[in-house]
Amino acid sequence: MSLAGKKIKVNGIYLNVIIEGEGDPVILLHGFPDSAAVWRNQIKVLTGSGCRVIAPDLRGFGDSDAPQGRGQYTLNIIAKDVTELLDHLDIKKAIFVGHDWGAALGWYLAIRHPERIERYVAISVGHPRAYRSGIEQKLRGWYAFAFQFPVISEKMVRAFDWYVLRRMTGNHPENDTWIKDLSRKGRLTAGLNWYRANGLGVIFGNFPNVHVPVLGIWSTGDRFLSEDQMKNSARYVNADWHYEKLEGSSHWIPLDAPDRLNALLLDYFGRQTGKKN
Repeated sequence: MSLAGKKIKVNGIYLNVIIEGEGDPVILLHGFPDSAAVWRNQIKVLTGSGCRVIAPDLRGFGDSDAPQGRGQYTLNIIAKDVTELLDHLDIKKAIFVGHDWGAALGWYLAIRHPERIERYVAISVGHPRAYRSGIEQKLRGWYAFAFQFPVISEKMVRAFDWYVLRRMTGNHPENDTWIKDLSRKGRLTAGLNWYRANGLGVIFGNFPNVHVPVLGIWSTGDRFLSEDQMKNSARYVNADWHYEKLEGSSHWIPLDAPDRLNALLLDYFGRQTGKKN
């Protein structure tokens, strides 16, 4: 199965989008510093179960455009990228799965555009109101503050052969791929602009409760996100809520625990539709 994407123009930019399979549409949203390739272990399984998988490189990442300026990376603008992509593909409603910033984006879409979401799987990152409460999560999220300073942050991350990134990620095997991608002109700044454009909004913004079914997944080896910010998301979901904890995986669940994640996704999709995949 080829994972080559196609360029689709939405919201004034070109997104590189992997589209595979036939059947019920499933939208996969990656985070920082990834691309749609982070879902490579999920795409084959989901398409084999009768899903049509749409996995975009979100703006600033992968082979999608990376417009200049932090104002180009607000969740409002990125959400418009996604809704225009749905319109382009003539998809009225889909299952959404998000990880890291992709999970934050998924929550935003579930709040602002619930009519487009059949159900939602949030991996690692909980509802914004749960995320911003609690001391433990504030301590774990120190890096989001460190990323706020243009030029200085870029120099910090790149210094000593990307030492900060390697240390933060626990020398994850995917580091060589991330570093290659982020070394392209303007790409590190584009990724950090997600933090710069949305930091204050996440802390002070208005995020009502979600009215679509949600499965929250968190891993015990996640050094960036606390369990409470995911578990407490139940308070902000006025629909069916499920929570699953994965033992032993790092933050990058799609890469580190693909079999367990795939089983959860297929089970959850079957439970919600009344049919088993």
